[in-house]
Formats: sequence, C-alpha cells, structure tokens
Amino acid sequence: MSKVSRDTIFESVNAALAFSQEKKRKFTETVELQISLKNYDPQKDKRFSGTVRLRNIPRPKMAVCILGDQQHCDEAKANTVPSMDTEALKKLNKNKKLVKKLAKKYDAFLASDSLIKQIPRIVGPGLNKAGKFPTMLTHSEPMMAKIDEVRATIKFQMKKVLCLAVAVGHVNMTPEELVANINLAINFLVSLLKKNWQNVRALYIKTTMGPAQRLY
Repeated sequence: MSKVSRDTIFESVNAALAFSQEKKRKFTETVELQISLKNYDPQKDKRFSGTVRLRNIPRPKMAVCILGDQQHCDEAKANTVPSMDTEALKKLNKNKKLVKKLAKKYDAFLASDSLIKQIPRIVGPGLNKAGKFPTMLTHSEPMMAKIDEVRATIKFQMKKVLCLAVAVGHVNMTPEELVANINLAINFLVSLLKKNWQNVRALYIKTTMGPAQRLY
C-alpha cells in the first residue's frame, strides 16, 4: 500500500509545474524523482536493481542507437535513427576511449538478435561497464515501438550511496501523466526494497532548475 496519497503527489506536481512556468527555460526541464533511503548498508546489503516501464515517456528526446544487421540498419536509416553495423563496430578496435565515447554519446542501445551475443567480443566490455548493454531487437517487432519502450523504461539501481534519482517525466506533460508515472515509480521502487517502506527516508520530486518538493 502506498504511503503517498495521489493528492499529495498532485500538490507537489502542480507546485513544481507552476515554478517552471514562472521561470521559462530555453529547454524542456526534466522532472526527477529523488529518493533517500535508510536502514540500508550498501556494503553488506544486497544491492538492488530493477527496471519498470512507465505509462508515459519521461524522456522523449533520449538518444537511442541501433547496433544492427543490414535490415535493421536500413530500417533505422529510413526512420532517421542513428545506427552502426558490424563493420562500424569493428572499427572501434576495442579501443576503450572510443567505446567510452560511444557509450557517452547515446542514452541507450538496441542490438539485432543475430548480433547481440557478439557485441562483447567485437567492442569489449565497455558498454556493459557504462551500464548501457544493448536491449535485444528482433525482426518480428516494430523498431519504433521498441525505441518508445526503451524511452519509457526507467532503472533503479542501488550503488554505494543512499540517494537515488530517476527521470519520471518532463514539464510539458500534464499533471495526470506525471502523477501516473510517479505513482508507478514509487510503488515499484518500494517493492525492490528489503523492508519496503521502512527503508524509505524521504521522497522528493524536482524539476531540473526548480526547488525540490517533498512527497514523503
């Protein structure tokens, strides 16, 4: 059962959106969910990791690159989606700097099912280290729908600190869309925690340039 009521989320969302309207920025501000945990020892406790697909795409401009076979590369070109074939990947020559640069350039990767197993062999462990190992793309699913799915998926990953932040939307979304995403994200996060709500110290939402609004 969620300890944060929909009304509380609505209040915070409206406050955050009002602030972003007052001070219009030249870019679309992201709305982040910030989480502070307690009763957790990152050294001893098992670190959790999980992904959840939100109802509304939080980052429509997220850059996705296709690592594809000929058919997928052609389809990517037709949809003006950046892509690389096996030859282009081989040219990286497992050079750590080049692979790192590639990982930095894009937010996520999709790879053809025929190619995905060869990627560590062709480019080395770099993409995996950056936490951007590609998601599999088959020929039976529409590429653009898969890209939307990747853009709508957020990842919670426990690292060495007790604070997490994930993008749950942007300021051009309606309050309803934001509340639906935030609700889903909170409930999913709590389900990953060992003691559920007992591990949550505080929850905030924050736009890129605005003040944090406390939810819990």
